[in-house]
Amino acid sequence: MVRLLGPRDAFLRVLERDLDADLHVRGNEITLTGSTAEIAAAVEVLTELITILRTGQGLTAETVERVIAMSLSADDTHAAEVLTQNILSTRGKTIRPKTLNQKRYVDAIDSHTVTFGIGPAGTGKTYLAMAKAVQALQAKQVTRIILTRPAIEAGERLGFLPGTLNDKIDPYLRPLYDALHDMLDAESLPKLLTGGVIEVAPLAYMRGRTLNDAFIVLDEAQNTSMEQMKMFLTRLGFGSKIVVTGDITQVDLPGGVRSGLRAVQEILDGVEDIAFCTLTNRDVVRHKLVGRIVAAYDRYDSTLAETFSGRGTRGQR
Repeated sequence: MVRLLGPRDAFLRVLERDLDADLHVRGNEITLTGSTAEIAAAVEVLTELITILRTGQGLTAETVERVIAMSLSADDTHAAEVLTQNILSTRGKTIRPKTLNQKRYVDAIDSHTVTFGIGPAGTGKTYLAMAKAVQALQAKQVTRIILTRPAIEAGERLGFLPGTLNDKIDPYLRPLYDALHDMLDAESLPKLLTGGVIEVAPLAYMRGRTLNDAFIVLDEAQNTSMEQMKMFLTRLGFGSKIVVTGDITQVDLPGGVRSGLRAVQEILDGVEDIAFCTLTNRDVVRHKLVGRIVAAYDRYDSTLAETFSGRGTRGQR
């Protein structure tokens, strides 16, 4: 009961705030008061929380909020099934999906050769893809991991940055290295990088190659042109998987260049063995404020689109 209600009843306060039924706790018993529907919803939430605890996984206030949100949704998937699906365990930490859309994304990676993860910042698109890549490598499903992203962001051009080519490229690839450090031992990572088992490189380095027995992740794909996206996808070799991640609301390409990630959804829609997964601000797993920021920008963009709708269509990048 202590684990269920949280330190100083912190989780109980979340339940009281977000559930319509009234909760009364005495000893090891919880009494629910409310309409039949309210009580049924509260019972489902408590059952899911107890199921999670029985797996040995602890609860946090964030976990309780996610269980409530998933249990009250119209989907039939059980919250405990989502939140106890382990992808990778390392350094005493387990990486697992935290939302229903994240679970769908992970399942799509398992069942498709090419998967697109599209959504705003903080939804775990790249992190989960890299965790699946490390999992595949450890299970010997692939012999190497290739992580790549286009070397263009926020209007900066490589030629204007100081240093050698490697000095210029490194900041664009640093987020991928940071994620790898979270997932692999500090001793083994340099050996894997040096031995070519894990390769982190700009997208331009992929041209002319055929990538067999590899798990390939293209990050920041919204900053690829249509030509670059086609070039990348046709690198696919035998025994390989590709995951492409990006946020189509944050395109940094020069004016007049259409994002390859925008176009590919139209071009490959309905093609067998290719999955498109969309994540939203509800799937943001960073600080709560990040989700609110993303939602605020979405509302702003919607208002802007309505304002300009009567003035002709806007050009899309």
